[in-house]
Amino acid sequence: MDLTSDGASDQSPAMSPAKLGLSTSSVYPESTASGFEVAAALGWDGVEVMVGIDPLAADIDRVEALRDFHQVPVLSIHAPTLLVTQATWGTDPWDKLERSAEAAQRLGAEVVVVHPPFRWQPSYARTFVEGIRRLNAETGVIFAVENMYPWRTPGTPFQAYVPSWDPTELPYEHLTLDLSHASTAKKRSLDYLEEWGPRLRHVHITDGSGSLKDEHLLPGEGDQEAVELLHRLAERRFDGHVVLEVNTRKAGSRAAREEMLGTVLADLRKYLGQA
Repeated sequence: MDLTSDGASDQSPAMSPAKLGLSTSSVYPESTASGFEVAAALGWDGVEVMVGIDPLAADIDRVEALRDFHQVPVLSIHAPTLLVTQATWGTDPWDKLERSAEAAQRLGAEVVVVHPPFRWQPSYARTFVEGIRRLNAETGVIFAVENMYPWRTPGTPFQAYVPSWDPTELPYEHLTLDLSHASTAKKRSLDYLEEWGPRLRHVHITDGSGSLKDEHLLPGEGDQEAVELLHRLAERRFDGHVVLEVNTRKAGSRAAREEMLGTVLADLRKYLGQA
């Protein structure tokens, strides 16, 4: 893969001290354990644990053992707020976030990534903005709310997230930028970068082609100008996390997946000025 495919220049003008992380979802259908193995083998700075992707990810004792065995830091925790993880760690959404904070504290992670509430969680949604502010103040962990997208069909888009899928105008202190979600929402990640300013604390580096589904393509394979985004992060000396969250099922084998993820890591370091 060559990240220059979206037309950006070859040289980063500055260096970002960002830590480069591998989401454990990026090795699916392999396991969370495989995520740690691959991150260690390739030299990623750490991992983001996608809680709920498999039973192991929800068992913090076992995640801690993987961290210690592989000597791979846990940079961030993705709270189990996806549609497919609604039953992970119970059904109370605030309890899920409290447990995510506890996991982050125990594992040494700096960030918890959280999605906004669904429409069918009205009481949670009513207090979400203030609740996130409280968790940021009380836990010592950064809760970074992620941009989402309207659920699009060939007909009318369905607004599945409340108070909004777009966090721009809401008073969250910290935000996660996901390039695939921006593409699905027909938004431009570079615009989010400019609009959010210092509120941007975490990046899911990925891509999308603007289709109806959330694709999580490799960066550079879609419409989100990933290289230019990395250059701008380098110019600003972004010091958060840049986490690869992609679909690698097409790799077909561990060897092909490692080659793919290793190539992306080298490219990310290059365009962040870390090579």
